[in-house]
Amino acid sequence: MSRRTELYLLLVLLAIAAGLFLRGKMGSSSAPAAATPNGKFVPLDVHEPNLRLDLLEKIHNTKYTGLQRDIFSGQPLPPPRSKLLAAADKNPNVAAPSGPPPVQVPAQFFGYAEETGSTNRLAFFLSGDDVLIVAVGDTFLGNFRLLQIGNASAEVQQLSDGRTTAVPLEQPPDQAMIP
Repeated sequence: MSRRTELYLLLVLLAIAAGLFLRGKMGSSSAPAAATPNGKFVPLDVHEPNLRLDLLEKIHNTKYTGLQRDIFSGQPLPPPRSKLLAAADKNPNVAAPSGPPPVQVPAQFFGYAEETGSTNRLAFFLSGDDVLIVAVGDTFLGNFRLLQIGNASAEVQQLSDGRTTAVPLEQPPDQAMIP
C-alpha cells in the first residue's frame, strides 16, 4: 500500500471515530424520560396490579422464633424441645418435666462376645443395616462411648453432655437370609 492510500485510510477512520464520539455525546445529553427539563426527578406513574402491600407488611413483621445460637461455635446443637415443654408454654397449668430428656442411642444392642481367658468383652450394636463392634472405652456413632457391658444391658455415655444410659440387650428383628 502506498503512503498516500494509508493517509486516506487514516483520515476516514478518524472521521468515523469522531462521528461515533459526537453521536454518543449527543445521545447522552438528551433528557431521560422520567426527568423534567429543569432537571428535577419525577417518578413514572406506573401501577403494579400484582403488588400486594399487605403481604409485604406481613413479611416485614415476622420475627424469627427458632434456636438462637452462634453458628460459628463448635458446640453441638441443643436438644430439640419436647412436646411437653411446648404444651407447658401454651398452658401454664401443665407441669413441665424436670431435668433433661433421657439419652437416646440410635443403635440396638443385640449381643456381646468375650475373649477366652480374659474379661474383655466386645459389644455388637445394630445401627440401620450396619453392625458396629465396640470394645469398652471406644466411641461409636460419633457421640457415644461404651462404658460397660453387662449380661442384660450395655452402659453408654453421651459425649456431648456426659449423661449415661443403659441400652437393654434385644434380639434383632428377623431378616431374610441372603443365599
